[in-house]
Amino acid sequence: MQNVTPFLMFEGNAEEAMNTYTSLFEDSSITSITRYGPDGPGAEGSVIQATFTLKGQSFMCIDSHVKHAFTFTPSFSIFVNCDTEEELQRLYDSLSAGGKVLMPLGNYGFSRKFGWLNDVFGVSWQINLP
Repeated sequence: MQNVTPFLMFEGNAEEAMNTYTSLFEDSSITSITRYGPDGPGAEGSVIQATFTLKGQSFMCIDSHVKHAFTFTPSFSIFVNCDTEEELQRLYDSLSAGGKVLMPLGNYGFSRKFGWLNDVFGVSWQINLP
C-alpha cells in the first residue's frame, strides 16, 4: 500500500473549496488540477481530479458531473488540532461562515475548546484546542 488519501466529491465547486481551504491553513497548497475540456462529460473547466495538501495531509477531489442522491455527511469529518485559541477561533469563524454549526465552540470536557461545523461546501470539520 502506498498511502491513504481522503477523497472529496464536489458538484461544481471543487476548485473554490480547495482555494478556500489552502488559504486558511499554513503550509498548504493545490498540487495538481486536471480539468474537463469542451468535449468532456463534465462542464468545461471543472475539475476531473485535483490534489491539495493541508498542513502536509494530502487530499484528492473532483467535480462530479453525475448527480448523486448523496453528498457530504458529518459522519466523516476533518479533525483539526489547533495550537492557539486565536487559530481555533479564526478557523471556526472562517469555516462556519455560510455553513452550519453542529456544535458551537465550547468546553465539552475532552478538550479546552471544541467546535463542529459543516462549511459552505458541506464538508464537516471538527476544530479542537487540546
